[in-house]
Formats: sequence, structure tokens, C-alpha cells
Amino acid sequence: MKKMLVGSMLLLVGVAGFVLAKGHEDGEQVRVISQQDIIEKLDGEEAAATVVEVTIEAGKSGLAHRHPGPGIVYVLEGEYELGIDDKPTKKFKAGETFYEPSGCLHRVSRNPSKKERCRLIAVVLHPRDAKEIATPETASEHVME
Repeated sequence: MKKMLVGSMLLLVGVAGFVLAKGHEDGEQVRVISQQDIIEKLDGEEAAATVVEVTIEAGKSGLAHRHPGPGIVYVLEGEYELGIDDKPTKKFKAGETFYEPSGCLHRVSRNPSKKERCRLIAVVLHPRDAKEIATPETASEHVME
């Protein structure tokens, strides 16, 4: 329980820190649902799985970032636009899922709706010692659509 609390606090501090450092509003609201150490290893390292709920209000976008491990995401509500690496941006609707490979550039994270919010449930596998499960990109490292 203590590890989960510490991990959750590190995640929240990390997310808040990169929002402040960017000077750009992050349209994603992230709530940690759970964090659990797992038996399986990720690239030979002790691993954990963190489950988060991401809410993006109508017309808002998240900041470009990377995850230290793979993610599986379920669109719980609304519609979501995803752009990773140099692949074309795709739209996903409620009930659909997608996969993000370890370390890919999550360059587009957007709610295209002008009226409805979007909610996602994401499971991110990551090394246990990861200080953040979302690491921001600097403006010089990417181009947002």
C-alpha cells in the first residue's frame, strides 16, 4: 500500500511538474486508479502496472509525451484522437482500444468533440523505479499537428 501511495504521489508530482515547466495548458486530467508491482519483467527489469483514468474536456488536447513502457488504452466515453511517432493520426470511439509501444512519441492526444468530454482507461507497464509514467517532450523535440 505504501509503494502504491508513493508511486501515485510521484506520478502526480511529475504530471504537475511537466505542466508547469511547459508553460502550456495540459488538457488532460489524470487520476491514478491503481499501481501494482507485477512478477513479469519489462526489458529485464522489475516491473509495475499503473492504471489511470484520463479525462479530456471538449476541444482540449494533452501535451506531447512518452511512456517508459507499453500501454493499452480503452476509450470509455466520447471520441479520442491519437498520433504516435510519425504514424497518421487516428480516431477512436467509446468501446475501442489501442496500443502504444514503449517509448513512442505520443504527439497527439486530443478530444475532437466540441460538446462532449472524452474519458480513457489506460494500463501502462513500466519499470518499478520509473519516477513518472508520462515524460513530457520539449517543443524542439516534436511537432504537434
